[in-house]
Amino acid sequence: MVVNKRKKSSRKQGSNTHGWGKNKHRNSGSRGGYGNAGTGKKADTKKPSIWADDYFGKYGFVNRNATKVTAITLRDVDDRIPHWIKEKQAKQEAGIIIVDLKKLGYDKLLSTGKLTRKVKITVPTAVANAAEKIKAAGGELVVGK
Repeated sequence: MVVNKRKKSSRKQGSNTHGWGKNKHRNSGSRGGYGNAGTGKKADTKKPSIWADDYFGKYGFVNRNATKVTAITLRDVDDRIPHWIKEKQAKQEAGIIIVDLKKLGYDKLLSTGKLTRKVKITVPTAVANAAEKIKAAGGELVVGK
């Protein structure tokens, strides 16, 4: 009578697991799962390695009501006037340079720096010191519009 004898290779380690043992090297294996599983959400021993990355919780806030104000200083205006005249974004009439900062994308004029030219500036909002410095240089400030 013929007996079906099992091959010896089937009893050797690595026949089904290819040398990786019982649970290793499978889809999730011994690494705890997919993605961030086992990174310390529940296991206290691994948390310190995750804390440094701001992994847990939400941080910061978003103010949805805030409007962004684009400001420019007098120093920047004085430096950019030659470029604006060259690009025809500012005009020069009777020795006075006319600049509309709203058309150039600015909402506010700050008083840092000083002017070296007579300039008529139109801007939606401006600091009080900026108006004084423009008048001292012989220019004019139009606020509003």
